[in-house]
Amino acid sequence: MEEKRAIAALGALAQETRLALFRLLVTRGPDGLPAGVIADRLGVQPSSLSFHLAQLVHAGLITQRRLSRQLIYSAEYGTMNALLAYLTENCCGHGAACAPACNPADRFTKGEPDEAPARARVRG
Repeated sequence: MEEKRAIAALGALAQETRLALFRLLVTRGPDGLPAGVIADRLGVQPSSLSFHLAQLVHAGLITQRRLSRQLIYSAEYGTMNALLAYLTENCCGHGAACAPACNPADRFTKGEPDEAPARARVRG
């Protein structure tokens, strides 16, 4: 990940609502959530949510797709992993070997609940 992209991603996450939104989508998995459900879960007005979603899309941290009349938002795990690798690339002198990685396929194919952790954090 280049430095400019890392700065954009960190800047997008440096706001409470956007961080909560990103964490919710990460725990939801590749299927994502419709904008209306996100607004309900986070208790955010739709107009404010649109702004925050746009910031995260622009930073490459989430993606947007249309499903019928709904907009579905999902975490972009590749960008998240690249950011984690960028932040930890010099952590122990071993380069990428010590960088954490997230593979949603591992978690969401094992039948684990996909939203309980985010709900607890958002409401707690």
